[in-house]
Amino acid sequence: MYSFLHGLLGDRKGGEIFRCFGAWHFGYILLTAASAAVLIAVLARKSRETRSLVTGRVIDAAFGLYVLDFFLMPLAYGEIDIEKLPFHACTAMCVMCFISRRIPALSRWRTHFALLGFISNFVYLIYPAGVMWHAVHPLCYRVVQTLVFHGIMTVYGLLVLTFDPDRPLPRTLHRDLAVLCGMTAWALLGNYAYNGLPDGNGRIFNWFFVTADPFGFMEPGTARFVMPFLNVAVFFAVEAAVCAVIFLANAFRGRNTLPSV
Repeated sequence: MYSFLHGLLGDRKGGEIFRCFGAWHFGYILLTAASAAVLIAVLARKSRETRSLVTGRVIDAAFGLYVLDFFLMPLAYGEIDIEKLPFHACTAMCVMCFISRRIPALSRWRTHFALLGFISNFVYLIYPAGVMWHAVHPLCYRVVQTLVFHGIMTVYGLLVLTFDPDRPLPRTLHRDLAVLCGMTAWALLGNYAYNGLPDGNGRIFNWFFVTADPFGFMEPGTARFVMPFLNVAVFFAVEAAVCAVIFLANAFRGRNTLPSV
């Protein structure tokens, strides 16, 4: 049974390879964009309850796919990839978006988790470096799971930013900054806890890019002190820009809120 499942889910080398901005990559991006466009167009004519139900099901799907991956990774790769623990913004925000729709105390933070989740997952969808490193077939499990997961998270973020009346706005940017600082502290904890695992390869994870410069421009000793602050500054600037776009679009339409999701 294991041999069959490993052959079905394992990386396929040789032949066609998934390449950044290749035909298959654009296909995944277009699929995500089309799904978001259709959902937004349909939900724009639906009730608040329907919007809430569908948006909740989208994050349920993303969270379910994320959890299922831990059960399928040993069959696909022969091990669980520690890199996929929720210490990157993409995966951590998936967890937080999921539970924030179920814990009333976190409901006021729901859109702020969604904003960071949207930005981080959208960036990875556009530049899926972790997939490209493996040079595998565009339809193998590694590629499909990764691109579909990040695509669903991108769609969820768009739904929240489009329909939620509590969408992040300039007056609530302090909450976005708090989420970023919390994410940075969480990633630092993960990096310093797991880096140096006795796995024989001295792997460095650099979750959320807070312990090393991913582009290699800075010296390692400098990067470990600079990157946490630089990361927060860059993401916060992007979030502020998104909030400004939402605010201006809302002002152009002449309304301040839309029915809640």
